[in-house]
Amino acid sequence: MVSAARAHPRRAARGGGRRSRADHRPRPLDSLHGGPRMGCRRVPRLADRAARPPRRESRRRHRSPGGESVSRSALLCSMPAVGHVGPLLVVARELQRRGWRVRMLTGARYESMVTRAGIAFHPLPPEADTLDSIGEDDRDRGLATINRGVERAFVEPAAPAAARLEELLRAEPSDVVLHDMTFLGVQTLFGRPASERPLTVMCGIGPAGFSSRDAAPYGLGITPTRPRVVNRVRNRMLGVTARAVLRPVHRALDRFLADVGAPPLDGAFFMDALSRSDLLAQFTVPGFEYPRSDAPGHLQFYGPMTEPSADRTAAPPWFADLDPSIPLVHVTQGTVANTDFHEVVLPTVTALADEPVQVAVTTGGRDVADLPDLPPNAFAASYLPYDELLERTRVLVTNGGYGGLHHAMRHGVPIVIAGDSEDKVETSARVQYAGVGINLRTGTPSADAVRVAVRRILADPRYAANARRLGDAVEASRGARGLVDDIEAALAV
Repeated sequence: MVSAARAHPRRAARGGGRRSRADHRPRPLDSLHGGPRMGCRRVPRLADRAARPPRRESRRRHRSPGGESVSRSALLCSMPAVGHVGPLLVVARELQRRGWRVRMLTGARYESMVTRAGIAFHPLPPEADTLDSIGEDDRDRGLATINRGVERAFVEPAAPAAARLEELLRAEPSDVVLHDMTFLGVQTLFGRPASERPLTVMCGIGPAGFSSRDAAPYGLGITPTRPRVVNRVRNRMLGVTARAVLRPVHRALDRFLADVGAPPLDGAFFMDALSRSDLLAQFTVPGFEYPRSDAPGHLQFYGPMTEPSADRTAAPPWFADLDPSIPLVHVTQGTVANTDFHEVVLPTVTALADEPVQVAVTTGGRDVADLPDLPPNAFAASYLPYDELLERTRVLVTNGGYGGLHHAMRHGVPIVIAGDSEDKVETSARVQYAGVGINLRTGTPSADAVRVAVRRILADPRYAANARRLGDAVEASRGARGLVDDIEAALAV
């Protein structure tokens, strides 16, 4: 018989058999901050940590690339996709501005993006650097997105990502590890007590997926309903069904957790593994999430991670000729899911060709020559000065990137959303629930559906009013500074 030490060498090295689940729980948020939860600022309470032994990582002083001594070190871990790397880089720059030693672990394609920001770059191993390439082929939709899609994109890369994370921490311990919500390699840290690992911060770069009696299981795109008792009964039934339908992804994740010595799911929904981090930092505002009476106590809202715009994009000549008296509709498929303009862009320009509107198309970096001939009221550019564009826009038609939606709401622009791949099913559902737009419930809408939705938004001022309301909340959110304030407060206790 193989001994326990040989079967699980990392577990044995940490002191023997499996610890109780309480040993692996995140530090309660009340031990980081006092006061109410759900995004309100808290005052650190030193007494809660007075008896806790200091972390080994916190005793060591680190040196910046210039050689000067710095008091804190952070390691940021991101799956290789621009919508993941970008928001974490905003946090990285704020940490660095305060004198932290900052490193980032992500895909090789993003080395220049990271190093231009002055952040030390570390590449994922090739086996974990796969997310971008998965997006280049046919994108999974529906339940396939959650089953095979999650396995390919996030579970299969998790083991090599975890090994690389452990390697970096052995070479240079960090006081905090920040990771995007899809970086499952961080689960390797939860096989040890909280006092023997860095503080961990989950960065919610997409819709929150934690289980709740008040919300349907993640991935179904089903919004809460009323009355509350009906909503909860429905969600309970959907939860049982979802666990059965999504059994493959749950089994794959449990195998990975066992391999790295982390606690198993024990029947929990696969997204609940995210709640193990010490701080759940959601990059939105409460109004763009479902209300959860049973939300994790360590969940906080910081708003989108953005910085003052340095947009130097030159506007094409036609941009200045747009008639301000005619409503402007902007349509885009972003910079990632823009390989087939027949999905959203072309149905939109077709739908609006005879409408009393102007249409501004951006191709997200693709050559505008890839577009067919456009009707007289439509104009195209690879990129446009985005803040100036949104200031003029009355309706945004999009396939629903999380960051782009917040950018639109910041400018009070209502949204027609058509997305059903990646996390866009859930993103689209939140647009509908928040009342900031219309969810077309497909990634390939018909021209008729787009036309009806745009007409409806232009005729009903409530959509723009709701977008302005959430935009005001975004403007008032604490952002990267608030997040780093809370991290520093937690480490000081």
